[in-house]
Amino acid sequence: MENIEPIKAPKSAYIHIPFCKRKCGYCAFTSFAALNFIDDYVKKLIAEIKHFYKGTPLNTLYIGGGTPSLLEIKHFKKIFSLFNFAPNAEITVELNPDSTDLKLLSALYELGVNRLSIGIQSFDEDILRSIGRLHSVKKAKDTVYLAQDTGFSNISVDLIYGLPKQTIKLWENDLTEAKNLDIEHISLYGLKIEEGTLFHKNLAAGKLHHLPNDDIQADMYEFAVKFLAPGFELYEISNFAKTPEYYSRHNLNYWSEGEYFGFGISASGFLNGARYQNTTNFKEYMENPFNSKEINILTEEERLEETIFLGFRKREGINTGNINEKFGIDFNQKYSAVLKKFLNSGHLEKTEKGYRLSLSGILVSNLILSEFLC
Repeated sequence: MENIEPIKAPKSAYIHIPFCKRKCGYCAFTSFAALNFIDDYVKKLIAEIKHFYKGTPLNTLYIGGGTPSLLEIKHFKKIFSLFNFAPNAEITVELNPDSTDLKLLSALYELGVNRLSIGIQSFDEDILRSIGRLHSVKKAKDTVYLAQDTGFSNISVDLIYGLPKQTIKLWENDLTEAKNLDIEHISLYGLKIEEGTLFHKNLAAGKLHHLPNDDIQADMYEFAVKFLAPGFELYEISNFAKTPEYYSRHNLNYWSEGEYFGFGISASGFLNGARYQNTTNFKEYMENPFNSKEINILTEEERLEETIFLGFRKREGINTGNINEKFGIDFNQKYSAVLKKFLNSGHLEKTEKGYRLSLSGILVSNLILSEFLC
């Protein structure tokens, strides 16, 4: 990665922790149950960070996985000691309820972590077991309460809709339970059965039953938007916050095409207009965490497509004035046919600064974006 050294250092960083006690049936992320390698992995991770990070204060740091809460407190201390942080930096750590306790939460709070993302996925015991989660509903709730008692005041939970045997009624219960936790942020993800997952294998073998179809998934999403609306604002396709104060600043940097470091196996980064991804091969990463990176230098057309794709993820949509200035185009003219088609169908809405997806447009966003990106 020597040819992608940052010209102007990014102020955001993502760190991937790939370890899990057991891989969930739906999970396509790079993760594995090899906890005996944690110490060695953290050493390589630290070496990678030291090599590329040169001390620029970070505005955001996000530690995801996998299951970061499987790290010991000593690991977190070593990692955090490598970074400088801007005043009021957002520092997020993902947690799984089954590997989180008061000792860990207190240590993270003392280290300056000020945002937690807790992977709950469902508040139904049967569904939790069927998808491979190790925690109970009670443990999930207790983890949130414990975090609040520790002093955390910016907590997000993840939920998944479209899970096997999940009904609208069960989904309503999930959303009700989440709201009752008095948290600040909720992320909702529609189930996608991806190649390489246990769900994909079971589906191919005819062993995965009672999956909600696409129409039911769409109904679940629409229901969630309306159900959460009194207390939570939809600010990005999958993300809801009580107020703008609780938007995920780290993720907003992604969606606004901000540059960022990606550290750890499979982590992605964006430097000097080039996207890169670390290897997903554990042995390869452990042998050389510096150069095991696939680099993609974007063309002007690819940058324009990214601007459109990422902009439409945000509820505010795209700013055509900024796009015209950045790329020297007339957006309305270049995409006149696509705009006319989806404005007339109600899938796009005109805004003060450009366009955004309507709620019905969000449900078919991939179809709409494919017409902008061809």
